[in-house]
Amino acid sequence: MPRPDKVAAVEEIMAEMKSASVYYAVDFRSLSVAEVTDLRGRLRAVGASLMVVKNTLAKRAAADAGLEGLDTLLQGPTALAFCREDAVAPAKVLQAFIREKKRMAIKGGYLQNRVLAGAQVEQLAVLPSREELIAKVVGGIAAPLYGLANVLTGPMRGFVVALDQVRQQKEQAA
Repeated sequence: MPRPDKVAAVEEIMAEMKSASVYYAVDFRSLSVAEVTDLRGRLRAVGASLMVVKNTLAKRAAADAGLEGLDTLLQGPTALAFCREDAVAPAKVLQAFIREKKRMAIKGGYLQNRVLAGAQVEQLAVLPSREELIAKVVGGIAAPLYGLANVLTGPMRGFVVALDQVRQQKEQAA
């Protein structure tokens, strides 16, 4: 008979797995408590959370949630970063933290029912953020419209300049 605390832990992990759009598995073995707390704060700022899990409980939660392929990520000390919004921002935070501390590693991730290797998560971290991509799309749409508006107002602007020159000539003649 499973212990009630373990059942509750499995249910909590399963709820996080179901609510998150993407999660990353991190090997945190050489981090201090203060560093883990710092990482949690950084992830919270971008809409993600970090949970240190027992591998057996996480495997059971993944099986109960119907997720396959996570067994390869759940080896050794593991923390899961659950992301509910932007998948790129937490990956960038994790990569920046790894560059800064040099004592942590990303094991992989889970995105859209696919297991990602650590290298794929690193590639995800170099992608522009969602806001940057939206800004590029809006800029790409706005640039031709601005040019079209400029071209369409050109003849009118020329006509106004010509009228102003005629006005100046009449003032000088009078």
